[in-house]
Amino acid sequence: MLTVPEAARRVHTLRQSVLVTRSAETVPLSDVGGRTLATDVVADVDQPPHSHATMDGFAFDATDAYPLRLRDDSVFPEDEPPEIGDGEAVRIATGAPLPPGANTVLKREEATVTDADGEEHLDGPTLAPWTYVYRRGSNVSAGETLFSAGERLSAKDAILLRDLGHESVEVHERFSVALLATGTEIHEGRHTDLDSPMLGALVRSWGHAATYEGSVPDDYETVRDRVRELATEYDVVVTTGGTSVGKKDYAVRALADLGEVLFHRVRIRPGKPIAVASLPDQDAVAFAIPGKPVGAHAVTTLVARPFFVGDAYAVRPTVTATLTRGFDIGVEGFDYVVPVTLSGDGDGREALPLGHVDSPLTVYDETFDPSVLSSSTRATRADGFVVTDAGVEAGATVDVVPYDVVER
Repeated sequence: MLTVPEAARRVHTLRQSVLVTRSAETVPLSDVGGRTLATDVVADVDQPPHSHATMDGFAFDATDAYPLRLRDDSVFPEDEPPEIGDGEAVRIATGAPLPPGANTVLKREEATVTDADGEEHLDGPTLAPWTYVYRRGSNVSAGETLFSAGERLSAKDAILLRDLGHESVEVHERFSVALLATGTEIHEGRHTDLDSPMLGALVRSWGHAATYEGSVPDDYETVRDRVRELATEYDVVVTTGGTSVGKKDYAVRALADLGEVLFHRVRIRPGKPIAVASLPDQDAVAFAIPGKPVGAHAVTTLVARPFFVGDAYAVRPTVTATLTRGFDIGVEGFDYVVPVTLSGDGDGREALPLGHVDSPLTVYDETFDPSVLSSSTRATRADGFVVTDAGVEAGATVDVVPYDVVER
């Protein structure tokens, strides 16, 4: 069995090998959120192309001594600025280009303007060069690589891309993903398929297209043949159920017959029996996800997610809290994903393990029970989760990963 970080790295490596062969499409900047760049983005020119004022005030050379002779004209953002001489200053508006000969801006509210002999003169505090100036090239230098191929873009990236002069960018096409539930009890309608809607929502939130392709019963040839069919139509096939070692667990065996299983089982509870495979004859990738819904969510977001979003590293916690109820773990050597609810904020934030006997969901008392919890749909009402390979005492400070961190 692999550790979670090692499994995530292998999934990321698989993604990189797949992206090499992916077609590209051009999308407007308004559509870049969640898309993956197909090419590097290199700056053609310096940005900003000229130095400009970041405050309304007066532009001059900071090495000149006060009082300075104030010119009659003013500089606005749309102007071509005049060159100023020694001992001169000029009124300047925010965003206006700095005149040749000037290297600093005195804020209007800090300036003193006097009139003597029909001329205005400027006085004020001593300033260092480049005060309140957005210097040419200080944001971006020509030739600098700002974005790399394979990088996943967010909405905020549109700001810099537009400043670089782009109206659109080349991105890889979205992955097409088929969702296939396995299990006679689901296929015959005796049990509800709880996994496929959740997995489809995850895939879409990660920027790709997901299609539910129904279910198959626990029959080996039926499972294998349906996976093969879907792999010829889609880039990725995600199956649920049938990943353990039971008599009717056929998903992993089918993937092994159709291609190469890169790994099966990860040191994570719940969610251990995930499998990832390459299907070269169909030019596709497959993920076999265990069927218990909470475990399916945990292992998909922590292990499969790097394939879709390009993050090769284990998720970093973003919230600290005090654990209000302690718990032990069962078998050592695993990362346990423990759902918690959060209350309070700041230094007073508290985390209650959802599933603990003292929580609204009663699943375990002293020892965390991933097997039962993995099937409990109410556990999804948690705000986040704690990942630990050891028991944790009440009152300990824990790192909580909010669910929205892994679902985007």
